[in-house]
Amino acid sequence: MPDSPLLTAAAVAVIAMAIAVVVGVGLKVLRSFRELGTDAERATYHTLHAASQAGQHLRRGLNPSGAAKAGRQLRSLLGCDALAITDTSGVLAWDGGAEEIRPRLMQLAAGAMESGRAAVLPAGAEGTGGPLAGVIAPVRAGTRVVGAVAAFAPSAGAGLVRATGEVADWVAVQVELAELDASRTLLMEAEVRALRAQISPHFIYNSLNAIASFINTDPERARELVVEFADFTRYSFRRHGDFTTLAEELRCIDRYLLLERARFGERVQVSLRVAPEVLSTVIPFLSLQPLVENAVRHGLEAKEGPGHISITAEDAGAFAEVTIEDDGVGMDPEQLRSVLAGHTDGDHVGLRNVDARLRQVYGNDHGLVVETAPGEGTLITMRVPKSQPGHDA
Repeated sequence: MPDSPLLTAAAVAVIAMAIAVVVGVGLKVLRSFRELGTDAERATYHTLHAASQAGQHLRRGLNPSGAAKAGRQLRSLLGCDALAITDTSGVLAWDGGAEEIRPRLMQLAAGAMESGRAAVLPAGAEGTGGPLAGVIAPVRAGTRVVGAVAAFAPSAGAGLVRATGEVADWVAVQVELAELDASRTLLMEAEVRALRAQISPHFIYNSLNAIASFINTDPERARELVVEFADFTRYSFRRHGDFTTLAEELRCIDRYLLLERARFGERVQVSLRVAPEVLSTVIPFLSLQPLVENAVRHGLEAKEGPGHISITAEDAGAFAEVTIEDDGVGMDPEQLRSVLAGHTDGDHVGLRNVDARLRQVYGNDHGLVVETAPGEGTLITMRVPKSQPGHDA
């Protein structure tokens, strides 16, 4: 039966549409590829992209999981048949073929790691066990050799030797950055321990004295203060987490002020204004309580008569803004600058500690803003991002 003219026309239309789609897609892909520029520019882009991807996997230093993921990217950079990453004790990652070399790699790499210089293994050399040549370059972090990068290919020309050395140096930089991140974390932990040590000598002694003064005259009040003291110290000396929520820190401040008012009575007056939407904001652990303690010890304690502390926490768009203001004795701005710069020992340790930790976590733009003058009180402002990926309370 001959084809119907309608069917023939429909078939032609479908074929024409398919050709148009294929041509359109092809032109779009071609345009996208052309947008990358010349061959050299495309090669540069792919190199930088691979390095960026590999760097993300080494942010925690040399470990099997990160090294295995980074190895795939680095092998594509070198264009070799196999690539290995080691630390000083064993092979962390192997990508590509020539697995028969892997059991002997640490023995082959021993000389390079001991001397700190790259070693070249010709194809068929004793120990390689196959037709591939190898380049083993040590990974030097500072003055230490922390591992090696080994590349295997049919020949080990000058280009592969230099490229493998550059990759090893790049891995070393990632290791140093990871160690820097780790040292910053340790520094933050040390600074929190310093704050805890600061709390210990004066506040605990004064609080226990205040509690003791109520034992005979008001036993019920003494019991309540003991509970508040226990809750405050439990929070302040907890062993887990560098971060907490604004709500938790404000609860700690409430307990602290209850204990201080047991000492000072009506001399310490407090007002609090908090926007509910910022209560869940994550902030560094013990970052508000030292500021309130600074207001009590250095602002109000030296002032005659009653003093007032005002604590506010407000929604400021992408930030939570917390202010702590007292009408105490204030301080000289030059002295304040010296304190925050770490040039003055002793007083205001908490103020300097909190300022340094905020700058470490959020950058120099997020340090404390302090307004003060002799006899004019002190206003401290802290701004932290409401959204903080990677920081858990």
